[in-house]
Amino acid sequence: MTRSILTGNAAAAWGARLAAVDYIPAFPITPQTEIVETLARWCRSGEMAARLVMMDSEHSMLAAAAGAAATGVRVFTATSSQGLLYGFELLYVIAGLRLPLVLVNVSRALAHPITLEPDHNDVLSARDSGFLQFHCETSQEVLDSILIAYRLAEDAKILLPAIVNLDGFYLSFTRESVELPEAGEVNEFLPSFTPAYPVLSNPQPAALGAAVLDGSLYSYFKHQMHHASDNALGLYRSIAGEFAARFGRRHDIVEAFMLDDADYVFVMTNSFASIGKAEIKRLRNSGKKVGLARLRMIRPFPHAELQTILAGRKGVAVIDQNISVGKGGILFSEIASALYGLKDRPPVLLSFIGGLGGRRFRPGEFDGMLAKLVAADEPPAEMAEPHLLFTGEECRDVGRFFDIASKEPPQEEILPGQVSNRPSG
Repeated sequence: MTRSILTGNAAAAWGARLAAVDYIPAFPITPQTEIVETLARWCRSGEMAARLVMMDSEHSMLAAAAGAAATGVRVFTATSSQGLLYGFELLYVIAGLRLPLVLVNVSRALAHPITLEPDHNDVLSARDSGFLQFHCETSQEVLDSILIAYRLAEDAKILLPAIVNLDGFYLSFTRESVELPEAGEVNEFLPSFTPAYPVLSNPQPAALGAAVLDGSLYSYFKHQMHHASDNALGLYRSIAGEFAARFGRRHDIVEAFMLDDADYVFVMTNSFASIGKAEIKRLRNSGKKVGLARLRMIRPFPHAELQTILAGRKGVAVIDQNISVGKGGILFSEIASALYGLKDRPPVLLSFIGGLGGRRFRPGEFDGMLAKLVAADEPPAEMAEPHLLFTGEECRDVGRFFDIASKEPPQEEILPGQVSNRPSG
């Protein structure tokens, strides 16, 4: 095992390399491009035996991924944001065909307005597609999650594709120390892919993707996908235990941080959880009994783990780095449904929207969220309403931007014999 300083993107590339993938359809998009650039360089130099093909769009990229996976090879690809949405149709095709490939998504907020900074509306828009979803806090976790994702996805009891998600810029371009396991060790954990239902190599004729013109059959197949996804929770625990025993790093479905005696719990995902952990330590040092639960797996959704972790707490704050317009925080709604009917459920459950478009947490915001938890009525009338994390200074800045935009530009005085520089029309 060696140690190297890697970006989150480079860690993703190493995950694909160590997984010994066979085929990589690719298309560039910021902030993901570094992944496929790195893989292309290795394929060109002979350091990887995989075939990398540059496609003409994310839609064709995912179509090629589906076609290759159907032949029985191990497929890897990566995208981000608008690219994920451009190929969105194929997500349902890949999952419906039960093709266990791995897709890395480098989260970037969706237009419009246009930004390059991250939030999670892109990846969470795919939560109903049938893809398993892993969400990473660190570069090390990115590499490890890719290996675990292949092991889980390719199991005959699962046969579902997986998304491994990391935050654009905050993690994709951040350099961290990463342990690179030896290829031989990885091969023992993740053997070569043996497809359950190969198409081209099958001695008997096989059909894949045939039309199902009957609602009963369609319902059956969809339910089978759901059943397989549920099975993934139990199998993941076993695989994570084996991974920890072999490589010394444990990745639970939900990470529990300083939760042993916590009265109040913050729930987060992805790289901003590192900021959350620092804030939890600070609040602990001031005598506050708080903790943090980080969702590592979002599909399948870990109802049982969350019920165990959150039962008996005085209050829970769900911090969503996304917004379902007209509803609120996506994870808040799912956590609320997980806690519904739980006898020992927390009496206070509040929703906070933060990190949209990469907005960082401001000083005092965790104090403010904790104060709302402590002061909330039982049951609080404001539970269902999401609270946008936004400071007074930000409000004033937005106001100044609107003032500038609304002002008429100064009129240009044209003297005799002069030509105006102002564009016409």
